[in-house]
Amino acid sequence: MSRSAPEWPVPAGLDSRTPPHPVLKQYYARASDRHSFVMRLFDGSARHYEWICGLGSFGTGRRYRRDALRRAGLGPGMRVLDVATGTGLVAASARAIVGARGAVVGVDPSRGMLTEARKMAIPLVQGKAEELPVAGGFDVLSLGYALRHVADLTEAFGEFFRVLKPGGRVLILDMCRPRGRVNEWVIRFYLQKILPALARIRTRNATAGVLTRYFWDTIAECVPPETVMEALKQRGFVDIRRHVLWGFLTEYTGTKPKG
Repeated sequence: MSRSAPEWPVPAGLDSRTPPHPVLKQYYARASDRHSFVMRLFDGSARHYEWICGLGSFGTGRRYRRDALRRAGLGPGMRVLDVATGTGLVAASARAIVGARGAVVGVDPSRGMLTEARKMAIPLVQGKAEELPVAGGFDVLSLGYALRHVADLTEAFGEFFRVLKPGGRVLILDMCRPRGRVNEWVIRFYLQKILPALARIRTRNATAGVLTRYFWDTIAECVPPETVMEALKQRGFVDIRRHVLWGFLTEYTGTKPKG
């Protein structure tokens, strides 16, 4: 059972560092331990990650990712940087849209995830959102369900701004705390109890079960949407919007000014 969500204030401004959630001491002791814990989690569950995602989304993930990318303005011939690409689920949808004239590059800090993503046959680079090991010139930058795993939103968004070309768009896919007590209870119970049990039975991998529980706890403890949008604004993005589907699927978008 996760703790209740903290009462985060709506920001008038942000500190120099903006973690997406406080230290989750049931998983790691200090903020400096977050990265190593997350890497062990994703490296250890990489072989089973797509199965977990498919079960978690009830098979609707592929269509949703494609539609979200198109809503963000992705079209044929564009260049896409998919940050925290994982096994390449968002990158696969992006590649289908941009076609042969476009290009998709994946970045992820997890060696295990990048090994699984090799089937995509796209350029892959190991690196963190806060220190992107790529030059600029991308039309769209996507971040799929990894907002809560970065160390510093402000620093990551600064890197996103840097690598986008003028007029480029950022798309952040995430899950927020569901609206309504019943919806929250159903999703929390599924992610914390049912999905971990199914993952353990299907994969015989203890890490896969921890992954889904950690997923919910980061959702429950995440900073509010206003903080995310303010961090994007402070890093120079304009036309910042938040689109919510089914009460918990969230899409943040923003544009790098052409000037």
